[in-house]
Amino acid sequence: MREQVVLIGAGSVSFMRGLTADLIASGMEADLALVDIDADALGVAEAIARKMVQASGASITVRASTDRREVLPGATAVICTIGVGGRRAWEQDVFIPRKYGIWQPVGDSVLPGGSSRALRMIPAMVAIARDVLELCPDALLFNYGNPMAPVCRAVRQATGANIVGLCHGVFGVADYLAKQLGVTVDRLNYSAVGMNHLTWFTEVRVDGQDAMGRLLEIADEKLAEADAALPPDRMHAVTPFSWWLLKTFGGFPSACDRHVVEFFPHLFARPESYWGTTLGQQAYSFENCIAGGDRGHEQMRRVALSDEPLPPEWFRHSGGEHEQVIEIIASIRADAGRIYSANLPNAGQVPNLPAEAILESPAVADGAGLRPILQPPLSAALAGTLATRLAWVETIVQAALEGSRQKFVQALILDGAVGSLAVAEQLADDLLAAQAPYLPQFA
Repeated sequence: MREQVVLIGAGSVSFMRGLTADLIASGMEADLALVDIDADALGVAEAIARKMVQASGASITVRASTDRREVLPGATAVICTIGVGGRRAWEQDVFIPRKYGIWQPVGDSVLPGGSSRALRMIPAMVAIARDVLELCPDALLFNYGNPMAPVCRAVRQATGANIVGLCHGVFGVADYLAKQLGVTVDRLNYSAVGMNHLTWFTEVRVDGQDAMGRLLEIADEKLAEADAALPPDRMHAVTPFSWWLLKTFGGFPSACDRHVVEFFPHLFARPESYWGTTLGQQAYSFENCIAGGDRGHEQMRRVALSDEPLPPEWFRHSGGEHEQVIEIIASIRADAGRIYSANLPNAGQVPNLPAEAILESPAVADGAGLRPILQPPLSAALAGTLATRLAWVETIVQAALEGSRQKFVQALILDGAVGSLAVAEQLADDLLAAQAPYLPQFA
């Protein structure tokens, strides 16, 4: 069949570029529709996609629209990568909590930044899901937007749409662990279960042999390196907190320190509490992340709107958020039964976590779609790291759907980063005021 793929949030041009490259490499015949409410960003995305398709000679058509309802009828796959408010709103999610001593390296999944983003993302994603159910009810629906668990939970709760959350974190960490073990990733078998950006590798085998013992030895080496005054720009390579968690909890977390530290704010409440550095500033600089995104967008704008040739690496399969969705679609169409990590409701795959909670765990992609694979119970300690977080998900979902300031404050308290009730109240008001243009449900 010829796939009718709709990418909503195409103004995230790096994702669009990777998705187009994967479509080309797959040999899949497809009609690609790009959607973004920012006409300028959409124009850049469309120009790059057309250049890539023309240069490759692939059997792919490209069209673009600022109105998703124009292109959704007949869609067979809808991929959402929206970020309501873009990088400028994201900056406020991180900079405002800093006034209260809360340091976030990312601020898009949990902590006050994740809660604030959820309030913007959930109504927009619910509206998209309703359009999909009306205009292309049989389409596969994928979400890449953060915070992953609240977005997917809210869409399912409010609309019943069969949305699947995808993230490259588990795939990337598997590759990282394989490198640490000195093997190629195809020799690795593993089980990774949890919540997006806190997903626990509880089993790792190489050629069928248990590798957890060797990983514990590597943990000692990594922690010794970090304790020896590791420079901040080396932290991402060593990711010491994740190795510490492996030694303490018996599981290695995805997606390594930059995300994982945000799930344990009580351990990093003071500046320089992360191996002598401040999170989001010296280690995993948030400002550098934003600046890199701005530079990348400008580079793609320059290439899109000039006669400059496309960089050859743009056509290669590369790491990134897009990297498995085309493979998953192909596996479903061919009833191939390949295994991927996906965010789906808990239907018993992790028996000691709440039913219907959105969990990231192994799933099989076959003719029936993506279906989770049953897993053993997590240890009490690992389940404990997720329990309050899943309660936070339910609370922030209600806050976003109801436009409830009270439940937003509750979510900030459950999150564990605020130091007092007064701070929770004031921080909630500051974030609501700063993001008011994107929060009509609170008007």
